[in-house]
Amino acid sequence: MMTGRQPTVDEERALRAAGFRAIAGVDEAGRGCWAGPVVAAAVILPDAVIDAPEALDGVADSKMLTSAQRAALFERITNVAVAWAVGATPAHIIDSHGILPATRLAMQAALLHLPRLADALLIDAVHLDGWRLPQRVLIRGDALCLSIAAASIIAKVTRDRFMEALGRYWPEYGFEAHKGYGTAAHQQALHRYGPTPQHRMTFRPLRDMELVAAGCATSLQEVEGESP
Repeated sequence: MMTGRQPTVDEERALRAAGFRAIAGVDEAGRGCWAGPVVAAAVILPDAVIDAPEALDGVADSKMLTSAQRAALFERITNVAVAWAVGATPAHIIDSHGILPATRLAMQAALLHLPRLADALLIDAVHLDGWRLPQRVLIRGDALCLSIAAASIIAKVTRDRFMEALGRYWPEYGFEAHKGYGTAAHQQALHRYGPTPQHRMTFRPLRDMELVAAGCATSLQEVEGESP
């Protein structure tokens, strides 16, 4: 159930007053998960919504909404948006580059896939180094800014649907339920079945599991080396 303040269009209106017309809200989903990609979305809302944000009443930080609410709002946002797109960075890139660079890659991919080029950005928490577009980084932007909140819903629904598909491929892990987050059921599945290619091996507890496995292998080699 949604609680707290509703996001506003104050930032969008300020940028529009400065002459910008294609203002993209950008957010991600899945940064803290143990498995699956980090997914980002970019959304450009029309002037009609910036003038009358009640057209997207109910849009808020995706974490404050139920799955059913997000699904309904996904349809409303994608139907009204001037442009929207998603980008994703898979687990092996997260492991090789780190979660923050991987998040930036997903955000950049979302922006590059927009059917209309953005001329200004409103981003939740992350600055895109090297991008020449004006960008305003807002901490908890998904709770403050309508465009970012819309992007958070698109990213979350897209990622959840991907994880549900993984759940059909690897049913023993329960991805469709926990979406790759570190629940007790997920940890139990990891201990029972080991990791999949979708797991982020640099994240705990997977990194700790690797260390334990490496320690066990070393001990076994030492014992075998001592055998006659």
